[in-house]
Amino acid sequence: MRFVAVKSPEQQSLMMLHRLRLMLNRQRTQISNAIRAHISEFGVVAPVGRLGVERLLEVVADAGDDRVPGDARLCLQMLAAQLEVVKRQILENDRRVLASARRTELGRRLMDIPGVGSLLASAFVALVADPTVFKTGRDLAAWIGLVPKQNSSGGKDRLGSITRAGNRYLRQMLVVGAMAVIRYAERHGTKRPWLVQLLARRPAKVAAVALANKNARMV
Repeated sequence: MRFVAVKSPEQQSLMMLHRLRLMLNRQRTQISNAIRAHISEFGVVAPVGRLGVERLLEVVADAGDDRVPGDARLCLQMLAAQLEVVKRQILENDRRVLASARRTELGRRLMDIPGVGSLLASAFVALVADPTVFKTGRDLAAWIGLVPKQNSSGGKDRLGSITRAGNRYLRQMLVVGAMAVIRYAERHGTKRPWLVQLLARRPAKVAAVALANKNARMV
């Protein structure tokens, strides 16, 4: 029987920061999509991305633009005000996450691993309450969901893609951090022969998952 390690109040507070970060990012995306959809009803469109949203906000703020009726402009200004509040809250949340990662010795040591930034280091400190509950690094990688799925029978081992079970938040950030390392290696080179050989044999995204697994074991 496997038991859940007890988290300290500080670790629970860090977990709240990360959960709030996810919620705020979803709200920012939701409000941005709402602004884009509503204003497109009047024939005003902009490129995909944050720069496109900024252009739409300029149209909303311009009272002399006759393409948007008065009532619609009022509604869009309300959405723009909500978006501005959410952006400020996201910045404040990110500052606290960065400070939490730099505040502890463990967080600073984790950030020394290539592909592990302040956000991921803080998440590991918060979510992995007691690393000794994992016997090996592979057990931690399996808990995150970065190990192959087995479809074995009749004495034949068949390994598929990663299981995608376990902690989705850590898995996502590990893969994103690994992709950043790979993109840097493709542009500037790397002294890690293991990674060079892997990139020569596999696509970049497959190599990123393998590197994420390796980073989890190092953690």
